[in-house]
Amino acid sequence: MTGPHAGARVLVRGPRGGADAALVMLHGRGAGAQDILTLVPPLDLPGWRYVAPEARGGTWYPNSFMAPLEANEPWLSSALGLVAEVLAAVAADGIPAERTILLGFSQGACLALEFAARNARRYGGLVGLSGGLIGPAGTVRHDAGSLAGTPVFLGCSDHDPHIPASRVLHAAETLAGLGGDVTRALYPDLDHSVSEEELEHVRDLMRPLSAEAGAAS
Repeated sequence: MTGPHAGARVLVRGPRGGADAALVMLHGRGAGAQDILTLVPPLDLPGWRYVAPEARGGTWYPNSFMAPLEANEPWLSSALGLVAEVLAAVAADGIPAERTILLGFSQGACLALEFAARNARRYGGLVGLSGGLIGPAGTVRHDAGSLAGTPVFLGCSDHDPHIPASRVLHAAETLAGLGGDVTRALYPDLDHSVSEEELEHVRDLMRPLSAEAGAAS
């Protein structure tokens, strides 16, 4: 992988060997890996590995997610490459994509959703907390592959100052069109943050993977 995020720090919580499933976590703009890892205690289930790469300079790409794609290069391509690299490393440790949930908040949510759309396959789950697909409204997409029933949760305020509700709905429609099993929720009383109800949705995605691991052991 090349570009601004080459050699990025990746923090890991939970078992480094013998984990049943993994949650790859992408932080928001101006934050870092430690920040997104604060979600681990309320989510923590036995046998899970939590992996959080860190953006160079605290930003995955410099401009709005609604800016022209070229305005966020080479940062965007480098960030997408880092996500691919992290998922490959997780898979090499024995946790395939089918047992890995990709989660992001804010700018990290946009990156997570964009990566999954461009690299559609069956994942353990996909979570976008306050995010949408990257590019201006009306961008012609060339996504290929199928999410093959991947459970997807999209949660956001209905008046988020950074993420228009229309972009959450657009992401839901696009990911459903790629074969995702999409649940979306727009909250009237939520600011640009993560709610307990959203965390419960994430736990609902995690529990079946834990149950499958228990049944196989």
